[in-house]
Amino acid sequence: MDVRGKTILLLGGAGQVGLAIAKKMLDENPGKLIISSLFREESEQAIEELKAYIDRVFRDRDRPTTEFIAEYGNIFVREELVGKSREEILNTPEYRDKVMEDVLGEITDEIIKNSHLYRIIKRHRPDIIIDSINTATALAYQDIYSAAVEVKSYLDKGNFSSTEFPVSVARLVTSLYIPQLVRHIQILYRAMIDNEVQMYVKIGTTGTGGMGLNIPYTHGEERPSRILLSKSAVAGAQTLLLFLMARTPGAPIIKEIKPASLIAWKRIASGEVRKHGQVIQRFDCPPDRAFELKEGEIFDFHEVQIGEPLGIPLKAVFIDTGENGVFSLEEFKAITTLGQMQAVTPEEIAVNTLLEIKGGNTSKDVIDALDGSVMGSTYRAGFLRKFAIKKLEDEMRKTGKESIAFEILGPPRLTKLIFEAQILKNTVSTIEKALSYSPEKLSEVAQREIEENKDLRSWIVSVGIPILLSDGKRLLFAKNMLTYRRKFWVEKPWKVNSKNIRHFRHNEWVDLTPENMKQWQEWFRMILREKEISAGDTSSFFDRSEDFWPVEGNNETAIDPGEIAGWIFTVVEKGSRMKD
Repeated sequence: MDVRGKTILLLGGAGQVGLAIAKKMLDENPGKLIISSLFREESEQAIEELKAYIDRVFRDRDRPTTEFIAEYGNIFVREELVGKSREEILNTPEYRDKVMEDVLGEITDEIIKNSHLYRIIKRHRPDIIIDSINTATALAYQDIYSAAVEVKSYLDKGNFSSTEFPVSVARLVTSLYIPQLVRHIQILYRAMIDNEVQMYVKIGTTGTGGMGLNIPYTHGEERPSRILLSKSAVAGAQTLLLFLMARTPGAPIIKEIKPASLIAWKRIASGEVRKHGQVIQRFDCPPDRAFELKEGEIFDFHEVQIGEPLGIPLKAVFIDTGENGVFSLEEFKAITTLGQMQAVTPEEIAVNTLLEIKGGNTSKDVIDALDGSVMGSTYRAGFLRKFAIKKLEDEMRKTGKESIAFEILGPPRLTKLIFEAQILKNTVSTIEKALSYSPEKLSEVAQREIEENKDLRSWIVSVGIPILLSDGKRLLFAKNMLTYRRKFWVEKPWKVNSKNIRHFRHNEWVDLTPENMKQWQEWFRMILREKEISAGDTSSFFDRSEDFWPVEGNNETAIDPGEIAGWIFTVVEKGSRMKD
């Protein structure tokens, strides 16, 4: 299809993929480009960025004449509820009833035509819709499991008279993924038919960044995560529903590009680190104020008063991956290292999207070929990875700020491994030196680092990771619900015993005990063994040859936290991707 002069609706247009697609579309000089995002300021800011891009890139003779229009609001609700939070809707009986009817009721013209998505499409009657909203995340992260637990607690107590009970039931019912997805597809299909849309292109997701059921990125729950698999299930269901739409006579041309890797990146910068839109505040928990874990007692995070606010935000160097949030240098290393999610750039997604719209055969349309069309990690992203790492390191040198871990990427185990490796890096520097210590001595110097390095200690507890001191009984943490929520040791009371502590030490806590230091030494020996085996082999056989690991001036193997964490997930925990 010729894009020139056409009206294009770009859903999720302010995100990193949406903006990359918008920029690519400008090469074709569309007539109108409607940028739709959740918030008004996002859409308007994206349009300003696109105008600045035109001024910077295009010469007068080939300057696009495209008209930009901003749209905003939640496309999954009716237009009158746009701008209202989910909690406000659920706590207002009138709104709550409408949402439940819209999701679960029989489809009617009233439901369809009051939908915000239908109204946007009707207002602009686009020729092409490009949908880069992460629909699977938007639906699956409503977390039906937590909603079910909440309702069950009322049922168990027979407490049906509580004013909160109807809200809890509504939260559970309106968290049902498949009814929401089905209703979304019904409205989308009807809107496109009524308004003569010619083509719909979905930028989808695998839900796991292209990894399998052994994916190590969870939120501390079972592996693989129920919530993560729910996202994959929703993404797969959406693909099949679009597949059916594509087989429907009279429907628009339907395509889906499904990236199967981390999509990165949008920018590299330094400054305040945000999580869920809020700045992470720094806390501290000095060792002399540690919480003592006493055998047999019940631990209830919500009843504990511990951790002191420092009144300053967490500032660091970061890489912005758009909808996935900001990552530290070490988190970026770990998730993009060979065998983990690796990466694909938003520009590559944009190129394939435009080619498919123009009728090219990219082999990346999953509607056409479900099995062979996922867009995995790329040579370009691998080539640019060193550039991104160098820019992060340059920014660290320029600003004097660190870039360790923020725990925004997802799994607390990754964050805790990175912090443990950072502590060892700060104290012993190299793998060989770490092996020259006894586990007890390594535990001692690690604890001394936490005692003396307030900045690092504060960073760790501020992002939501407790520190278990070397005696295995005292715990440092801060009562900061922004970063400590959705942690399994926080969500509900638990009995302090060796079994529970062992679980949390492994998954969610920085562990300074000699037992854990012994584990790190075993991993270090495995790395040195790999280096020894690959020594002198100049073929392409080894993923990580002896030259992969950085060395110190004395030719010892430097401790590289992000790469080592990625190696642990890939080699030790068998969490490697099967296909690139």
